[in-house]
Amino acid sequence: MTTATGDRTAHRPASLAARAAMVLRDNDTGTLVTASPRLYPHMWSWDAAFISMGLAHLDVGRAVQELDTLLAAQWRDGMIPHIVFTSDTDYFPGPDRWGTDNAPQRPDGVRTSGICQPPVHAIALRRIIDTARRTSAADARTAEEFAARAWDAMYRWHRWIVRHRMPDPCGLVTIVHGWESGMDNSPRWDSAYGGVRPGPDLPPYVRLDLLKVDDPGERPSDDEYDRYLWLIEQMRRADYNPDKVVETSAFLVGDVFITAVFALASDTLAEIGDEVGADAERVAELRTWAERARTATAMSCHPETGMARDRDVRAGRWISTESIAGFSPLLCGGLPGDVEDRLIAALDSPRWTGHPDLLAAVPPSVSPDSPDFDPRQYWRGPQWPVVTWLFGWAFGRRGWERHASEFRAQGVHLASDGAFGEYYEPFSGKPLGSTNQSWTAAVVLDWLCSV
Repeated sequence: MTTATGDRTAHRPASLAARAAMVLRDNDTGTLVTASPRLYPHMWSWDAAFISMGLAHLDVGRAVQELDTLLAAQWRDGMIPHIVFTSDTDYFPGPDRWGTDNAPQRPDGVRTSGICQPPVHAIALRRIIDTARRTSAADARTAEEFAARAWDAMYRWHRWIVRHRMPDPCGLVTIVHGWESGMDNSPRWDSAYGGVRPGPDLPPYVRLDLLKVDDPGERPSDDEYDRYLWLIEQMRRADYNPDKVVETSAFLVGDVFITAVFALASDTLAEIGDEVGADAERVAELRTWAERARTATAMSCHPETGMARDRDVRAGRWISTESIAGFSPLLCGGLPGDVEDRLIAALDSPRWTGHPDLLAAVPPSVSPDSPDFDPRQYWRGPQWPVVTWLFGWAFGRRGWERHASEFRAQGVHLASDGAFGEYYEPFSGKPLGSTNQSWTAAVVLDWLCSV
């Protein structure tokens, strides 16, 4: 059943859950669930993690298979690539443009991109285990056996981040491309991208993404794409050697959001390691890495506002964009109590979730009161259900049940139209980008099944 509110039709919970399950099934190729049927016909790393959590409510074995497919594409040095390509050729940049086939550390039998995405996979594994334990003893065994089998691969992924992406004294996890952040064209990266000067030998290209959305203005600009692709060229010329990539990339930024996620995920993976009997020294390493990342996240906070900041390593300066990443310490802890209270108050304020014009009281990607805010433009203002889910889950873990339950209820309200948009216009709730987006359907299903 549905109800109408203004120009927007809202599905009741049972109907919405059924539609979410249908999206996951329709986008399932058998071995992986594509990110969306039109715009993203492949597997994305952090998408797959969220998707697996939704699948666990339908079939724990299928949820395990999703992460198995992703881990089968893990590089020999431990990196989990941000895209695992299917045979679909209707996407750019595809595997030929990435040129990873000649990288010595690439996996056998699968084609991937050459960068990574936020390390949310241990969080997904935790969620699958917890869901399975609530459903049946057989499901619990399936999830726990997979956790024991996959734990070393996830540990190597975290070790890769420590070895190759924490080179700066600031302690933040660094990224070499805005795409690694998951927040591709966020204004967080504007100044750093300003230092990326595409060479005259940038190979020509044709963008296919603009052909698959109703409004090209919802997508990054051509100038942004020139910079995106130039960074890929730099990586290709470095043969995707991770240390050489960090040394030569024109874009090198300490990402406070990824750093906080890494801290949270490392703690989570350590807990799972205790449960499955993993090597005690490795479990201890994870906790040490988590504390290191938590400290770096806290140390990034602006002394006046308390908001966390990214750091442009190349320019040697802090980036103080008023984005959702400013609340990253709330994911992992580590702040003094008074600073944390100030950050929570800021999140609740009219500049953020308390803004009077929001359809749903969940954080936009950029504050509506910021000059950088654009309500329709990708990571420059719209609301993203997956980010709401992540913050809500972390809040519940930290014992902040009021905030966790409010984010869950408001996230469902945002997506109750049943379109499962990639992201949403904050004031009207209009779905933007791609619809029938798998990770949106997955987190909505998890919200609805967790009530």
